Amino acid sequence: MDYGKVAKGILQYVGGKENVIFATHCVTRLRLTLKDRTKADTNKIKGIEGVLGVVDGDAQYQVIIGQEVNNVYNAFIKLTGEFKKSESTPKADEKKETWWSRLLDILAGIFTPIMPIIAGAGMLKALLSILTLFNWIDIEGNTYYFLTFIADASYYFLPIFLANSAAKKFHTNNYMAMLMGAILLHPNFSALSETGDYVSVLGLPVKIVTYSSSVIPIILIVFVLSYVEKWVDKITPATIKFIARPILTILIMTPLAFVALGPLGSLVGDGLVNGLLAIEKIAPWIMPTVIGAFMPFLVMTGMHYSLLPAYVSSLSSLGYETIIGPGNLPSNIAQGAAALCVALKTKNKKFKQLAVSSGITALLGVTEPALFGVNLKLRKPLIATTIGGGLGGLYAGLTGVMRFGGGGAGLAALGLYVGDDPMNLINAIISAAIAFVVTFVILWKIGFEDSIEVPNEN
Repeated sequence: MDYGKVAKGILQYVGGKENVIFATHCVTRLRLTLKDRTKADTNKIKGIEGVLGVVDGDAQYQVIIGQEVNNVYNAFIKLTGEFKKSESTPKADEKKETWWSRLLDILAGIFTPIMPIIAGAGMLKALLSILTLFNWIDIEGNTYYFLTFIADASYYFLPIFLANSAAKKFHTNNYMAMLMGAILLHPNFSALSETGDYVSVLGLPVKIVTYSSSVIPIILIVFVLSYVEKWVDKITPATIKFIARPILTILIMTPLAFVALGPLGSLVGDGLVNGLLAIEKIAPWIMPTVIGAFMPFLVMTGMHYSLLPAYVSSLSSLGYETIIGPGNLPSNIAQGAAALCVALKTKNKKFKQLAVSSGITALLGVTEPALFGVNLKLRKPLIATTIGGGLGGLYAGLTGVMRFGGGGAGLAALGLYVGDDPMNLINAIISAAIAFVVTFVILWKIGFEDSIEVPNEN
């Protein structure tokens, strides 16, 4: 792929540099904030070699690239220069934006940047589980000890990592936000748990809460911080602003954090996890079945970001999750099966190559090349993936499959399902096999319209 050529084409067809307010990217998408959406020529962008699709979301204009997105983003930034959001930045065209789309955009902005450390920690935990399962490591030795606390660090210090990404999303000082996270985790505060549930500070009741691995409290704190910091900046004289602004911000935010926002966020987070546990106890098959069947549609609309707070909270507080992983695994395998079925049946040699590569990529855990490059274009593969992924998810739910770390949902991440019970991994593999076989057979039977046009180089 010629990254410079792809970036140049995208920039040209979104209306040029002057129409781009901000640019960023996630795992597979170039995410653009545009001044005027009507200037973007979506059909021409879809025709660029290397572009797998376009999602004209409410909050962002998203160009699907696949795993090469970082290289395309770097080439794009070379053409446009670095973007920096500020209070003076012009607002995007908000005629389509709703409160729900803004919420999804906020969640994406907060959680997407931390996913590499969640994935890294998850895979390290999976490695430890495998080494322990086969007795390849001494669990009393220093190697195991070090690898364990290294893997746990991503979760323990989660409030600090989230504070940084939340500060960028709420346009406040990220170092002040990280300080708020560090204050919550200070060992002297944690030590107060020995004195009871509450302590009194200047007559204010401070609830002793364990904030390590928490999610909701720091997001609430940074959200309020963004307003407090602006207010303090407004009222402090310019001559003493450098000293007065940080000390006033700290003196205002710390009581708010310890007395109100932290305990409230902890209550919400605990309620979220307890609610999910209640659903799991009553009908454990619901979430895996829904995710297995409809994950492609959630990805298309960006609604999968709404699951991230619960997913990360479950991992950090329980050590496992049943919200996304058990259903996402068969869903991704179904995407790969559909693309590979297309590869076998299509007469278009170029499309065959795309279907093979994207199908294999989906089996390994990254589905957007298969989803946007193959299955969505042909439509009928989505019918097969919905049925196959749903049945695979149903099996995973009925057998109580758990994922013990964050990261991918494919064959490359099967280690995340290794736990004390070997059947957990076996059932995860069976759910994936069900999804593959059912999807492949259904699509082979119903077929598809083999008249797809593969973009030529521009």
